[in-house]
Amino acid sequence: MTNSTFEDVATVTSVADATPRPDRDTFAEIARCWIGGLLASSAWLATAGVSSFWPDIADSTWERTHEFALLLGAVAGTIAVLTLASRWIGPLRRIRRAAPWLTALAALTLVWEIATAKAALLPMPFFPPPQAIFEVLVDDNSRLIDCVLASGRLLAGGYVIGAVFGFVAGVSIGWSQKAGYWIHPILRFIGPLPATAWLPLAFFVFPSSMSASTFLIALATGFPVTVLTWSGIAGVNSTYYDVGRTLGASQRFLVLKVAIPAAMPYVFVGLFMGLGSSFAVLVVAEMLGVKSGLGWYLQWAQGWAAYANMYTALFIMALACSGLITLLFRARDHLLSWQKGLVQW
Repeated sequence: MTNSTFEDVATVTSVADATPRPDRDTFAEIARCWIGGLLASSAWLATAGVSSFWPDIADSTWERTHEFALLLGAVAGTIAVLTLASRWIGPLRRIRRAAPWLTALAALTLVWEIATAKAALLPMPFFPPPQAIFEVLVDDNSRLIDCVLASGRLLAGGYVIGAVFGFVAGVSIGWSQKAGYWIHPILRFIGPLPATAWLPLAFFVFPSSMSASTFLIALATGFPVTVLTWSGIAGVNSTYYDVGRTLGASQRFLVLKVAIPAAMPYVFVGLFMGLGSSFAVLVVAEMLGVKSGLGWYLQWAQGWAAYANMYTALFIMALACSGLITLLFRARDHLLSWQKGLVQW
């Protein structure tokens, strides 16, 4: 065999070695993703089958059982398509992480369906079936949308005002002893009181129920933001200030470029706590003072013993609160990206 033949063989071998081959770890990841995703899809499909083919109890008034079963089937199909597409689209492999929860939700829906609409194991009308919730979402969607928008406007106004006031007050107390001398006693007197305790006074002092509700939400938001911002500013390492002063930094620079950025993790903790408190006050304020909103809808449904409507309002509140918390997490990750790896949440 000539030298040129050896060179050709070596070239072919090197090209074959350089050809990319599927990674075994990738195959294993795809397999695990498919197993979890298809299992979740099968669970939702089984729930759709039970809802469709198992007749409802006698004298039932739910008219959208079939549409609800179609919705469950669509959920199962969507999960199956996304799972199969993960073979070629890498980001879709995240469904593997969500698969256990998707399966658990399908199982919970199945148990709920059987215990209410099929076997009547739970007393009616206190425990409506899932298709009753779906029916409210479809038939009463216009009123629910108006209530969600009204609650969103009220929550946004009160939360923003309380967050801004709490941030400014927290920075002032943490940085200035004079500000702390005047603000701290007021904070200790007003802060521990529940915001709902101010309901009678607020609705008497303010000219409208909207402004009174906004004040109560701002009060519930401002206290945790103030305390956590104050704690963050006061806890900044004094070495940072010494280095800044050595380099000629002004007081304004130290506050804006040193103290506030270092205290931002504490500020976001206060914002998270304030969001939860504002939701609680929102519901109470809407029950007592306003003519629209999820709290008003909840009270209206309770007055008419429309338990399906009541549970629907609670479901929407949970989704709204969860969505806002997710957005706040995204904002925190974006603004504090420079602290990634230093701050653990």
